[in-house]
Amino acid sequence: MQKIIFVSHCVLNTASKVVMYNEEEMAAEETLRRRFLKRAVEKGVQLVQLPCPEFLLYGRRRWGHVSEQFDTPYFRAECRRMLREIILQLKEYLAGNDRFEVLGIVGIDGSPSCGVDYTCFGDWGGNLGDRQDLEAVIASSRLGEGSGILIEELKALLAEEGIELPLRGLFAPEPEKLMSLLD
Repeated sequence: MQKIIFVSHCVLNTASKVVMYNEEEMAAEETLRRRFLKRAVEKGVQLVQLPCPEFLLYGRRRWGHVSEQFDTPYFRAECRRMLREIILQLKEYLAGNDRFEVLGIVGIDGSPSCGVDYTCFGDWGGNLGDRQDLEAVIASSRLGEGSGILIEELKALLAEEGIELPLRGLFAPEPEKLMSLLD
């Protein structure tokens, strides 16, 4: 039986991520990402890459965002459009349950797009150069319980199709959640 996991884009391609400057957080996430990938390869698990709406819509030079900035009808519609082919692939693997076992889906906790259990929130918006309260606005960013916009739309599409699969977030403070997909 061939085991398959669908993964957020940056699990396989960290070049698509927003540049982070917190070296400690980056190192912890990278350690868990490598541990997960190493175990997946050792177990022969195949990985299917999800699209990255942030990179596709905003590019390589984008600023970090919070989920409220992506919570728009257009961004949600684009996420759904990007996920349609993924859902078709997923359905085909599930239909071949004599040959394939889909173990689940991995997101990136803390991401405004791909967070599963946690996303980032904040009171962001407007022209940065005109803000007299820029430090306070930036400081309003916080990690909280909730899913990113792409994952919310993915959950909705899965529910519409009647598909139930485990969703786990790559999140350095809670490595056991992610690694449990490979046990």
